[in-house]
Amino acid sequence: MSTPMSTLNKAQKLIKMIELMNRRGGIRAQEFMETFDLDQRTLRRYLADMRELDLPIEDRGFGADRTIALDPSYRRTGVQLTLPEVLSLHFGRRLFTFLDGTQFAADMDDAIERLEPAIPRAHADLTRTLDRKFMAVPEHAKDYRDHGDLLDELITALLYENPVRAEYHKPDGQPKKYELEPYTLATYRQGLYVFARDRADGKLKTFAVERFGKLERLRVEKFVVPSDYKPEDVLSDSFGITRGEPAQVSAVFDASVARFVRERTWHKSQTVQDLPDGRVRISLRVGVSQELVQWLLSYSGAVSVEGPEELVTRLRDAHLAALGRYEIREKAA
Repeated sequence: MSTPMSTLNKAQKLIKMIELMNRRGGIRAQEFMETFDLDQRTLRRYLADMRELDLPIEDRGFGADRTIALDPSYRRTGVQLTLPEVLSLHFGRRLFTFLDGTQFAADMDDAIERLEPAIPRAHADLTRTLDRKFMAVPEHAKDYRDHGDLLDELITALLYENPVRAEYHKPDGQPKKYELEPYTLATYRQGLYVFARDRADGKLKTFAVERFGKLERLRVEKFVVPSDYKPEDVLSDSFGITRGEPAQVSAVFDASVARFVRERTWHKSQTVQDLPDGRVRISLRVGVSQELVQWLLSYSGAVSVEGPEELVTRLRDAHLAALGRYEIREKAA
């Protein structure tokens, strides 16, 4: 996370103060004192030190409400963020709260902090309460706080196109060794996944980052990503993150849930058919995956799957297994 301004040494505070004065419209003296834990006397001394460095400081107004800025002729040329851009940046960061505790999240926080001087003075006050105005409701997130070093190694391998040697634990807990060429790091439901080519069989596969037990970047080696590779193509026939052989899926949802089903686009291949009795039929071409099964199970008795037979069988078996558990409990009672 970012270092509190009050804990910085004097040289670090001066650098940060120059960045804030460089902001369009400058900064109020009161904000300076609160941000850096300064009193009026110390602030005057800091400003005097900067003037001795020939910085063209403009000090307009009186007392704590006066505005302190650098002369516009000195101000660095660069971007000025619009209010929608500030909101997008803030909201985008909130979507990655599941990475808190990792260096990845700390770097994002530092980058946003460094962009603060690019926020116009007129918008600065509006941005102080964004955490109360915009939020991303957390899902059941995976915990990456103990995977910081592994993430750093993986991201570096992605950027420099180095292969990696990895030990990966499958869902049953059994480890398997791989030599991979990582193409893309993807997020899905508060989790991180890697699309990587398995050098053993040449196939592109999906790996959950938290299941890597070990990962070593092969620094002296390079690989080439195919020029026609597009990460969105990897999951073009997937319902979620899991890949599979595509099949034509058809499901009819009861009128009681039809509105909820219509409100979302579940897959780019979907077609929606309204039925006379208020029910709705959804047809899509996707792989039969665990995510698809869980989605349909979430509607319980309010959906009837018409095909394919493999999916019908999996759902029937899941419902029968659940029913069996409840019957056992009733008999035991």
